[in-house]
Amino acid sequence: MEETPKSEKLQKVLANKGLGSRRELESWIEARRIYVNGKVAKLGDRVLISDEIKVDGRLQNQKARPQRYLLYNKPAGEVCSQRDDKKRKKVFDSLPKLTGQKWISVGRLDINTSGLLLFTTDGFLANKLMHPSSRIEREYAVRVLGNVHPSRIEAMKSGVVIDNTLMKFSDIQMSPTLEDEKRANQWFYVVLMEGKNREVRKLWESQGCVVSRLKRVRYGTFFIPSSVKVGQYKELGKNDVRALHALAGINGVL
Repeated sequence: MEETPKSEKLQKVLANKGLGSRRELESWIEARRIYVNGKVAKLGDRVLISDEIKVDGRLQNQKARPQRYLLYNKPAGEVCSQRDDKKRKKVFDSLPKLTGQKWISVGRLDINTSGLLLFTTDGFLANKLMHPSSRIEREYAVRVLGNVHPSRIEAMKSGVVIDNTLMKFSDIQMSPTLEDEKRANQWFYVVLMEGKNREVRKLWESQGCVVSRLKRVRYGTFFIPSSVKVGQYKELGKNDVRALHALAGINGVL
């Protein structure tokens, strides 16, 4: 018996090619940038391997390219956007150039925040890693001006309503090497389960505290290797890629 060809959602096929995240590709479909077999694509379209897909007039080969994965040690002063009207340096400027694929940032860090960023060409994986349901821990080192009263720490662990949203740290620890109360600054390690826009800074600011430095030091099971200096990246090997998929709850890869 002849097997019926299997169709897949259009945005999934293109995301797997590394053209962008599924959400981004859905916006491309709505903007009429994508054609299937000569017709304007619609949200909900499914495609077969034999279908002709064009994006911005360019024919797309449905055979998926090998996916790539990077860990980047972001310096402060770089933005996480593909384009920037203010002509500031972008994190993507420091990454390897791609042909027919696109780097997707797994979450973002604001311009004044440094530290660990993950990148991949796999839109499906990126979405899984960023989705709140994945419950992946993000850990930050935070330098705060002056002393912080224990009641403020408890408030940030219990939760604070900011911008009509409950925000909180799942853990806060003072750096064990910087507990001298006479110091002008104190360092803390804080853990989040999601990472909403500027959530770390907003929580500290809600307690009247000034954050003078912020660095992401961990994403799930990933830390910045000592060999990856600020402004450098590391291409992830097979073991790291397996760990990345496991973190996203995707099994049976590689």
